Amino acid sequence: MSKEKILVIDDEHAINKLVCSYLSKEQFIPLSAYTGDEALSILKKEKPDLIILDIMLPDTEGTSLSLEIRKISNAPIIFLSCKTQEIDKIIALSAGGDDYMTKPFMPGELIARIKAHLRRQNSLARDAVENENNIYEFEGLKVDFDTHELFVCGEEINLTTKEFEILKLLIENPRKVFPASQIFESVWKTNCMENDSKTVMVYISTLRKKLEQNPESPDYIISVRGVGYKFNQSLSKQND
Repeated sequence: MSKEKILVIDDEHAINKLVCSYLSKEQFIPLSAYTGDEALSILKKEKPDLIILDIMLPDTEGTSLSLEIRKISNAPIIFLSCKTQEIDKIIALSAGGDDYMTKPFMPGELIARIKAHLRRQNSLARDAVENENNIYEFEGLKVDFDTHELFVCGEEINLTTKEFEILKLLIENPRKVFPASQIFESVWKTNCMENDSKTVMVYISTLRKKLEQNPESPDYIISVRGVGYKFNQSLSKQND
């Protein structure tokens, strides 16, 4: 029986109540917020396992709120939006979102996506328990796969779940060049459709901004022109 907490942030009361009712039927614990301030207050107190976030709120934009959420939580974020342009999806994913659905949406599909994200989140948690001494250190960079912690020059850096999974995939396969489509299928666990490769490009760009001293001339995540991305295997790796 599911007992995960799901925070629904949407100022449209009818949609908020509808989503919460479906969550209750699926044995989740729904939490409702109608503004950004209310959402942050609930988030700090309840620590939800997943967040459903409307792109437009009365006191803030969903993308701005997502950036604030990412400072204190790595819970998967599913955006709901009336905006259907590709650029809107890219901006939302760049702001820390893990998924994007347009309104109107099918409640059954939303529930299916919620369960898929929670399965992946729970799988990562199990892996962290099962795997020991899984720390990778490079010059200026330290990654702990067990605790999902990343340090750049000694400073802890927050990564979204998808950002961490992409980095983990590249670090664990340092000699392999991954096309964007393969990264998408490995991390999102679904077939890469048209434009999904652009989503990966956005995530790589965001990762570089967080990892690299000079994102325009990266040391860690290297582009192989016409092929894809790889981790710089010339950097020394240590397992503690």
